[in-house]
Amino acid sequence: MQLVVMAAALVLAEVGQVCSFSCHPKNVSIPVESCGISGCVHTTICEGRCYHEDPIYISYDGHPTERICSGDWSYEVKFIEGCPVGFKYPVAKSCECTTCNTRTTYCGRLSADMPSC
Repeated sequence: MQLVVMAAALVLAEVGQVCSFSCHPKNVSIPVESCGISGCVHTTICEGRCYHEDPIYISYDGHPTERICSGDWSYEVKFIEGCPVGFKYPVAKSCECTTCNTRTTYCGRLSADMPSC
C-alpha cells in the first residue's frame, strides 16, 4: 500500500509542473482506498528540479553524480472512517537537492515522456 501511495504522490507532483530549478515542499491530496472505502490523504511531497551539468569528458570510472530533489521523510498512519485497517503514507519534513542514493532510489534516466524546459 505504501508503494501505491508514494507512486500516486509522484505522479501528482508532475501534473501541471512549472519548469524551475528549485527543490521545495508541496502540499498534495492523494486518493486512497482501504476496505473498499475511498478517501483522501493530505500530505507533503518534495517537488522541483535540481541543477545538473553534464561534463565535457566522461571518464571510464562512471557517470557524473546526479542530484535529485529529495528530503527528510517520515511516515504517518491514517484510518478511513468505517475501516479498522490503517495505512501508512509518506510525509516530507524538508526538501533539498542531494546526491541520488542508489540504495533507496532509482537513479537512472526515465524512459517516459517528461515535459522539458
